[in-house]
Amino acid sequence: MTLIGSSDNASLRRPLSLDTRTVISRLRDPAFPVVWNATSRLVSSVVVLLAKYAAHSLNLINVYNMDRLVEALERPKGVPLITVSNHVSTIDDPVMWSPLKNKYLTRQDIRWSLVAHEVCYINTALAYFFMLTRNVPIVRGAGVYQEGVNFAIERLSRGDWVHVFPEGKINDKMENMRLKWGVGRMIYESPEMPIVLPMHVIGLQHILQPRPPYIIRPFKKVTINHGEPLSLKDLVRELKEAQPPPEVARKHITDAIELETTKLKKETEKLHYKQ
Repeated sequence: MTLIGSSDNASLRRPLSLDTRTVISRLRDPAFPVVWNATSRLVSSVVVLLAKYAAHSLNLINVYNMDRLVEALERPKGVPLITVSNHVSTIDDPVMWSPLKNKYLTRQDIRWSLVAHEVCYINTALAYFFMLTRNVPIVRGAGVYQEGVNFAIERLSRGDWVHVFPEGKINDKMENMRLKWGVGRMIYESPEMPIVLPMHVIGLQHILQPRPPYIIRPFKKVTINHGEPLSLKDLVRELKEAQPPPEVARKHITDAIELETTKLKKETEKLHYKQ
C-alpha cells in the first residue's frame, strides 16, 4: 500500500515519480501524515540500530568528543542543527550516528540527510526507503537553488537537524576538496542561526569501498571525531549587514567551514594513525 502522495485513489495506485520535485513534494506533504511519520520512525530506527550493532560488533570503532554531538542534540526547541562531515563510504550515514545512545537513534526528529538523487532514487522501492529514512535528494551539478536545498532550509526553519556531506561526493582517498556552497546558503538563509557541528570519519571506506566489488570487510579500525561547534554567528551577521551578492556570502561562510574541517581532518588523522 502506498503511504504518501495524493489522497485520490487512482493517484495512490500510480508508481512514484522519481524526479526531485515530486519526491520533495511528498516529503513535505505526505497523504497520511500520522501513518507516514510512524513508519518513518520505525524504519529509521531499525536501520540505524542494525548498523549500530553490526558495526560495533565486527569492528573497532573509536569515538572522540561525542559529548559535543549529544549537547547539540539537546539544544533548545526551535534551534536548528547542521552537522557537516567528510564522505568516505556509502555507510557513513548511518554508522556515524551509531555511537549515540539508543534514545537518540529512535527519536522522531532524527536527522535529515542530503543524498545524491542519481544514486539513491533509482527506482520506486529505493525511493520509498530513502524517503522513509529522511534522505533528501540532491541533483549534483544543479547548483544551490534546487528543490533539495530549499527543503533543507525549510527544515532548518522548523528547528530540525540536517546533515550535509559538503564535499558533494564520496572522497575515500581523503583528498583535500573544496566544499560545495549549498551549506553556505543553508546557513545564510536559515531564519534562525543554526548550530554548525563538524565531524570527521576515517576507516569506513575500508569496510565498504565505493566501487565494485561491493563486499563488506569486517574487523577494521574506524575513527569518528566530533569538532567544536563553529562560531559563525558574527560572520553571518556581518554579511547580512553588508549585503554582498548572495554568492559572495555563501562563499565566505563555506570557506569558514572548510578552514575548520581541514583542521579537524588533521586532528582526526593523528588520532586514527597513532600507535
